[in-house]
Amino acid sequence: MSHLPARSVAVVLGTRPELVKLTDLVRLLGPAAHLVHTGQHYDEELSGRFLTELGLPEPTFLTGIGGQPRAVQISAALAQLDELFTAEPPLAVVVQGDTNAALAGALAANSRGIPLLHVEAGLRSHDRNMPEEHNRVLIDRIADVLCAATEDNRANLLAEGVDDARVAVTGNTVVEAVHGQLPDAAARAELVERHGLTADSYVLATVHRPENTDSVAALRAIFTELSALAQSVPVVVPLHPRTRARIEAAGLEDLLTGLTVCRPLGYGEFLALARHAALLVSDSGGIQEECTVLGRPLVVVRRSTERPEAMADFADLVEPGPQIGAAARRRLAEGPAGLARLASLPSPFGDGSASERIVALLAAVAAPERLAVAA
Repeated sequence: MSHLPARSVAVVLGTRPELVKLTDLVRLLGPAAHLVHTGQHYDEELSGRFLTELGLPEPTFLTGIGGQPRAVQISAALAQLDELFTAEPPLAVVVQGDTNAALAGALAANSRGIPLLHVEAGLRSHDRNMPEEHNRVLIDRIADVLCAATEDNRANLLAEGVDDARVAVTGNTVVEAVHGQLPDAAARAELVERHGLTADSYVLATVHRPENTDSVAALRAIFTELSALAQSVPVVVPLHPRTRARIEAAGLEDLLTGLTVCRPLGYGEFLALARHAALLVSDSGGIQEECTVLGRPLVVVRRSTERPEAMADFADLVEPGPQIGAAARRRLAEGPAGLARLASLPSPFGDGSASERIVALLAAVAAPERLAVAA
């Protein structure tokens, strides 16, 4: 698809959601992509299996970053990226979203004067307690090309004084990720059955954000509500290792007894279960987008969201506590008619061509005059 030189576009990432959202872009770039994984999330369970499952090329791995505090993650990644970009200067750098890895990639590109493209620019929660909010604002200030997923994201950037010429509304790459990774109907039916579930009659829940897992009160409130919900409908919880450790440390294991707890799922398997859940409950950013592609309702358990587009029809934003149960029961009460209504709505995150638009923008930004010289 791209006519860029081999390994000329550095794609810097460090977490599972970035891998998922950048998969199609990396595939379209082909040999031009140089995948750089900071190891912000790296273990075989969480990222290794993902690389294999998504069919991505072997990345260059940075070291000593996973499990470190935010400042150490950013500074250690920045130092190693600077070394890498000196030894093998890319024509452009791509980062996605708002992770520490993305900020390190952005700063490394900026310090070396390499064109920087930010996928999923312009998201704002207006919540200064979120480290991710600071990351995404900083990346947007220094990016040369800002790929806004929606018109609302573009409006956020213009309101902050970003030059309109630097912004392109591309849609969100999550749409093609979901379409590409969702197993077919037969495989989904088999997965639902293997988990002992019945389509459209269970709840799928995930909890991993520090604002929920690092607070015993929040953790207790969330799992108390899920446990109460499980008395009337099966509640499946793929449990993040960090969340499990926090639950055990807080002595809340009793709240897991009525739930169907399993290990973290591969992306395709998660999408299959999400596609047939009567309701999703989560604090994940990505699921707020995925639910709109899958046509399923979601209760978002967070203080704030940077994805208001999902809240119009698909999702409800609630804080930990009784609101979770109230919102969940209200959505479940809508039954098949509610699910049919959501299934008929288009996703506010675009038409599934975002990655193609971004590759075209990359080809333009990676200095055509330099390509001519290289040729």
